[in-house]
Amino acid sequence: MTDATSGPDQGPETKINTDVPQSARIWNYWLGGTDNYEVDRLAGDAYVSLYPGIVPIARAGRYFMDRAIRFLALERGIRQFMDCGTGLPTVDNTHEMAQRAAPDARVVYVDNDPLVLAHARALLTGTAAGRTSYIDCDLHDPKTIMARAAEILDLSQPVGLLLIGVMGHIVDPDEAFGVVRGLLEPLASGSYLILHDSTDQNEAFNAAQRAYDETGAIPFRLRGPDFIRAYFDGLEMEEPGLVTSGAWRPDVAGIEVEELPTLCAVARKP
Repeated sequence: MTDATSGPDQGPETKINTDVPQSARIWNYWLGGTDNYEVDRLAGDAYVSLYPGIVPIARAGRYFMDRAIRFLALERGIRQFMDCGTGLPTVDNTHEMAQRAAPDARVVYVDNDPLVLAHARALLTGTAAGRTSYIDCDLHDPKTIMARAAEILDLSQPVGLLLIGVMGHIVDPDEAFGVVRGLLEPLASGSYLILHDSTDQNEAFNAAQRAYDETGAIPFRLRGPDFIRAYFDGLEMEEPGLVTSGAWRPDVAGIEVEELPTLCAVARKP
């Protein structure tokens, strides 16, 4: 069922801004979606012209997320997932991945983009046995996110927390670590962090990101492997550890995206 509840899950919506590109709409464009505007397509094409690898990175993050969700649902028995920085609906969204593996899975989406929330109300429906909900909140405010999540999920039971390609939007490094800690702290032992991020290891990628940031869009910070690894401090990583997108439990041997400048991992909270 869909649980697009009123009250605490819904903050004030703002007008959709089509004057500057927006990352959720650009990623939707790169993934073949139609929920984007000319300003997003122009920015997306400009990015690709500087670094074509961004499109495989977008797809690799989605493929990793699917594998990680299936792993947690089928092999670790996780039945609750929280996807922070939802983005716009595409083929196979988080609730579809989770509820295909476990029809009774409960999924909460977190975002504060008005277009994302409009789509959440209209499209993010779950199975009859499961539950799909959303929270209108900014990732900069993990305390409020978790307070609202506690009204939807059973935080005494394990939760799979997804942070897929979003942590670079928290520009301040100390705040970035604080956000991850703030989201994890209320979760029960046996919960999991599922994180995918891009790295600063490719100069063409770095240049494309700098050019994107200069468009007036919300900036994104590419970070080094040691920084990304530190998100998992105190957690128990599942094999194969912190690896590139294509190397995390690939369904197909020799997956093409193995060498992309990305890192991802799934780790358990003790």
